[in-house]
Amino acid sequence: MVEATRKIGIFGGGTVGGGIVEILGQKKEHLVQLTGGTDIEICKICVRDASKSRDFDVPAGTEIVTDYDAILEDEEIDMVVEVMGGTTDAKEVVYKAIEKKKDIVTANKALIAACLPEIEEKLSSSSVQFRYEAAVCGGIPIIRSMQSDFVGDEVTMLSGIINGCTNFMLTAMDRDGKSYEDALKEASELGYAEADPTLDVGGFDARSKLKILMRMAYGIDVEEDDISCKGITGLTKADFKYAKMLGGTIKLIGVAKLTDDGKKVAAFVSPCYLTQDDTLASVAGATNAIEVMSSNLQSSTYIGQGAGRFPTANSCVNDIVSLAKGDMNAIPFNPLNEDIAFSNDFEAMFYLRLKYRDQVGITRQCGETCEKYGVSIYSLLQTPKDGEDDAFAIITEKVKFSDVKKACADLEGYDWCKGNAYLMPVLREDKVHGPRS
Repeated sequence: MVEATRKIGIFGGGTVGGGIVEILGQKKEHLVQLTGGTDIEICKICVRDASKSRDFDVPAGTEIVTDYDAILEDEEIDMVVEVMGGTTDAKEVVYKAIEKKKDIVTANKALIAACLPEIEEKLSSSSVQFRYEAAVCGGIPIIRSMQSDFVGDEVTMLSGIINGCTNFMLTAMDRDGKSYEDALKEASELGYAEADPTLDVGGFDARSKLKILMRMAYGIDVEEDDISCKGITGLTKADFKYAKMLGGTIKLIGVAKLTDDGKKVAAFVSPCYLTQDDTLASVAGATNAIEVMSSNLQSSTYIGQGAGRFPTANSCVNDIVSLAKGDMNAIPFNPLNEDIAFSNDFEAMFYLRLKYRDQVGITRQCGETCEKYGVSIYSLLQTPKDGEDDAFAIITEKVKFSDVKKACADLEGYDWCKGNAYLMPVLREDKVHGPRS
């Protein structure tokens, strides 16, 4: 029996918006029971072009509109679902929804990452509920878990494959031996890559998600540009060849780690070398995975589809149903922790690849340069010469990122060095078992 109704307006009638409409329609009777008698009614869907055909059936009684205020000024609508994307019009919609005291469900990671302090300030003086499970890793319930499962725990490290496009590409480069260009072409053909893939392949999409997760895990709010970010564009077949020699693979990882004294958090997004027995090494294709290391639970891994119509829509629907049930969350972003600071430097073992022109003295000069900056060499790897892509790799002992960057800058100054050095962290130094120099 229907005892109450939550009336919602959806901004965005594309892939995710259509998925939300389909799920709510298919599960309508079940959701009334699940919410204890509350019906969920889609009153209006706001789109750019009302005449455009949709790949979903518009529910009877649902109005297609193009004016934002048709939803925002409608006093009967008490919940706004924002799946339009971007940080301009979406910001206007979310802010006005807060002003009009309408609960909000959003999948917009870019908006949250860019405007988190402003959103938090507006919510602090409002009774509006703000839900955003779908904003980070689509179908993986990581936000809800960070809000509820670690309140009595201390997160020491989180590391994740948090961009499906790049993980699909790296799987193709590693498993199938494809070039970067061929892997990107395949990702585009399958719909994993946008027409402009810069946010994905440059690591920026993953960085936005990492910023949100850092707030959830550690209570710190960091400027995105302060988080070291390297995408996958510089990787070559030689890097995967050396990774296999070491018994591992390469993944684009977002990492945030508490320092040993518990006073700072260091973070980065970068391709990383992982050993084959690492939790994240076997995660293939467009799948996302996040491992949370903590004092009490030790290791918790969340894995699933990070994007796509129904995984993302499913997370939005879960938030919608939670609000329809009357669930409350007083602090959607977890409290700020003023006792923890952010550090844009971090320690790790590093993989360093250098293309070279063959000459005498290269090994000696590498050793002298590394010694100059306190960079100890764990191993030096070289495959047989194969022409233009002649390259060797150095694996360092654990060292500061800032110091190994200085060593790289000096090495690039030698006349035998062709182009820039390629540098990436080893995710977990305790798992490295490769040949040692």
